[in-house]
Amino acid sequence: MIYYAYENFKNDTCKLIDKVRSFDPEVIVALARGGLTLAHAMAEGLNIRAVESIRTELYDNDKKRDAICIYGECNLLNKKRVLVVDDIADSGDTLEAVMKKLHADNPDTEFKTATLFYKRTSVHQPDFTVNEALDWIDFFWERDFKS
Repeated sequence: MIYYAYENFKNDTCKLIDKVRSFDPEVIVALARGGLTLAHAMAEGLNIRAVESIRTELYDNDKKRDAICIYGECNLLNKKRVLVVDDIADSGDTLEAVMKKLHADNPDTEFKTATLFYKRTSVHQPDFTVNEALDWIDFFWERDFKS
């Protein structure tokens, strides 16, 4: 298990913002919960006020469920470029399911994905990423705020 501290997050988020800038997204869709912190930071760095979220559930702690659950809708009417953000593309099942839903609901919108980490075995490879995950990542927001 690798602890991912705030300082690493800050540096990697700046790198990710630089990579995403040329896409010029109009909206950021955060995948809750893992993508919320990153989406907020990226929205600040890209000066994007339009931030939406979709809640997904695929893991219970570190145990993967049999099926993904997707909750919520995004208002992407008349949006041409949308960035979907999550902390990691692990199995990729979450990103794959969300992207299928977003494409089906918004066929004229261009979607790209951004994550801090990815695994080579992920069924969905992000368009923008910074680190390959070679071990379980223990993000600071998962550890530092627990009592």
